[in-house]
Amino acid sequence: MPNHKILTLDNLSLQEMDHEADLIPLMTPEDEEEMNNEALPADLPILPLRNTVLFPGVVIPITAGRDKSIKLLNDANAGSKVIGVVAQKDETVEDPKNNEIHHIGTVARIMRVLKMPDGNITVILQGKKRFEIDEFTQEDPYFKATIKSYEEVRPEKKDSEFETIVESIKEMSLQIIKESPNIPTEASFAIKNIESSAFLINFVSSNMNLNVEEKQQLLSIVDLKERALETLRYMNLELQKLELRNDIQSKVRFDLDQQQREYFLQQQMKQIQEELGGVSHEAEIEEMRKKAKSKKWDAKTAEHYDKEISKLQRTNPNSPDFGIQRNYLELFLELPWNEFSKDNFDLKRAKQILDRDHFGLEDVKKRIIEHLAVLKLRNDMKSPILCLYGPPGVGKTSIGKSIAEALGREYVRISLGGLRDEAEIRGHRKTYIGAMPGRIIQSIKKAKTSNPVFVLDEIDKLSVSHNGDPSSALLEVLDPEQNNDFHDNFLELGYDLSKVMFIATSNSLSTIQPALRDRMEIINMTGYTIEEKIEIAKNYLVPKQLKEHGLTNKDLQIGKKQLEKIVVGYTRESGVRGLDKKIAEMVRHAAKSVAMDEPYNVKVTDADILEVLKAPRMERDKYENNDTAGVVTGLAWTSVGGDILFIESLISKGKGGMTMTGNLGTVMKESVTIALEYIKANATSLGIDSEVLSNYNIHIHVPEGATPKDGPSAGIAMLTSMVSSFTQKRVKKSIAMTGEITLRGKVLPVGGIKEKILAAKRANIKEIILCKENKRDIEEINPNYIEGLTFHYVDSMKEVIDIAITNQKVKNPVLFEVKKESK
Repeated sequence: MPNHKILTLDNLSLQEMDHEADLIPLMTPEDEEEMNNEALPADLPILPLRNTVLFPGVVIPITAGRDKSIKLLNDANAGSKVIGVVAQKDETVEDPKNNEIHHIGTVARIMRVLKMPDGNITVILQGKKRFEIDEFTQEDPYFKATIKSYEEVRPEKKDSEFETIVESIKEMSLQIIKESPNIPTEASFAIKNIESSAFLINFVSSNMNLNVEEKQQLLSIVDLKERALETLRYMNLELQKLELRNDIQSKVRFDLDQQQREYFLQQQMKQIQEELGGVSHEAEIEEMRKKAKSKKWDAKTAEHYDKEISKLQRTNPNSPDFGIQRNYLELFLELPWNEFSKDNFDLKRAKQILDRDHFGLEDVKKRIIEHLAVLKLRNDMKSPILCLYGPPGVGKTSIGKSIAEALGREYVRISLGGLRDEAEIRGHRKTYIGAMPGRIIQSIKKAKTSNPVFVLDEIDKLSVSHNGDPSSALLEVLDPEQNNDFHDNFLELGYDLSKVMFIATSNSLSTIQPALRDRMEIINMTGYTIEEKIEIAKNYLVPKQLKEHGLTNKDLQIGKKQLEKIVVGYTRESGVRGLDKKIAEMVRHAAKSVAMDEPYNVKVTDADILEVLKAPRMERDKYENNDTAGVVTGLAWTSVGGDILFIESLISKGKGGMTMTGNLGTVMKESVTIALEYIKANATSLGIDSEVLSNYNIHIHVPEGATPKDGPSAGIAMLTSMVSSFTQKRVKKSIAMTGEITLRGKVLPVGGIKEKILAAKRANIKEIILCKENKRDIEEINPNYIEGLTFHYVDSMKEVIDIAITNQKVKNPVLFEVKKESK
């Protein structure tokens, strides 16, 4: 059911009041006295109003939509036209009970009733006197109640304080009408013409922006003077709110006006600059021309720059092209054209720096010293392209810094791992949004010289995508015959990279594009031996970790014996990164003890290592005994260095079949097939009964099935394992082998010899079988590293069997049963 709709003075214009003379809210003191002298009826119909309060003397229109309200108004209009008006306590209640309405209200006279098209009626009421409900006498079809007078206490006639309050109310009313944009200025006419003080207070109270409860509170105040003060307080709050709102609106309007002003000024400036050809940027362009005079570029570059700066001068400064062109020319000014740092040719100092920062790596150091020597003699040699190739953690990246220091050059480094966009190398054309030069040119700009030491890290991990092949883009960079005129798409001009010393690092050569690999000088950085790791830990890692953890040599000392225990028992790597972490763990334990004043051993013991690092985990390299037939130790190369590999074979009754397990690759499976076919073809000379090959299956297994294994170097180990199984003879104790096999019985050379030999020594292997052609690899190894090892250089499979297989039978041999069956 629709609620009562109340129209206050804010919604009524003076013109509407003029048309309805009896609606003008003016009341003379005589009218007020006459109204006060009217007697109250004993019994009145009660009309609850949902969202307003009626004050005495005030005329308001209301719209009634509830059935009870319409019935009451129709009956009253047909009768005495006098009703009692009260406010609901909760305006959301549709059908209020007698305890849900206020008991203090105003007697009202119905002045006019208008019927609306929607069935509702609009009634114009004028308040008469306040009353208080005494008792409800009827609830249906509408409320009726007996009432009693609710007289107000008025001040004396010449109370100056009250008169001042009334004047303040009138003045503040006029000010509120003036400040409020929602109240028409004609309302001030009504305020000025009100003569009765009580009516003025009621009129203002009725039209103030208050809620029903606040208006009901004002209506309930008995003392008129007190009610006037409360009304003035509410008016003061309303005026402050209006002033604050107007102040905020004026500020917002000022900001908007300021923005519009700036916009129009900018538009005018744009027009002026178009007319004058960009005069405002002339000073900036002149400054760029001045800087260009100090650059050491050749005639071609200078001509190109002059052409481009003239283009900038003709460009409208407000167009996007202006910013692109300016960035392009700023890059030209920031690049170190033909500016080179002076090389330091003190070879002894260079050698000291290289020895100070890196232990071992003799091949690398030798190559750098050779380059410096030639450069010192010729002074115009093109820098070589070096590629340091080796397992992780051996110092490939860090050696670049040492080389830069030894040469006295700037050092820059970019990581190529995962790079898959050709534009990262060559840059974008400057016409694209957000175009940038490639990382090569950016790094040269950062170095501020044209001959830095430039480390291209992880060159083997370049990717290929739909954005091009970055490794192909590097072909020009890493070719000494081409890089004197390297073309960057953003620069649009050749840049000389021939004096840059490029050092690439790689963990694997197989993933590098062949054409790119051909342009580089490969320097193999093999893994460190146990002895080298101990020296590195003692001289580099321990001091570094002590410094990083705030300790000194007086707080913790780790001896060579303890370092060896950490290297052997807790690390399995070619480099020293894992060793560095284990030493850091030992140092952290000491740092905690120092910080908490706990007792600890300054000189680390074996027991301390067990306590901090727990039990050794790297026991897999230990050699296994030869009590079982078919178990042979092979040697393998991995990305983290060398490793020993156990080859196992087992025969069982069957039809001569062969199975393989252990996550073997295609090449390794082919090696197994070749070995078995060779045994079948040469069974008699190998001492194997042909009936065994026909009646027994053989199974080849390489432990650690989760690790993929491939390559031909385990060929002779596979052959030896199968011969041992078919003959049930022991394999020689403490022997390992590596080499590729052919169907003709030849043994071919394999790679990674140094890493494999070091792995064999770690596993306490005493003898190693190799191809004769691998002898040159052994000769390149430091004799100290292979002390205690015996090498057998072979050319054929028969030699391998003669060296590796003994005449001793294993316990409980299967072949005895085979021989009985074959008889």
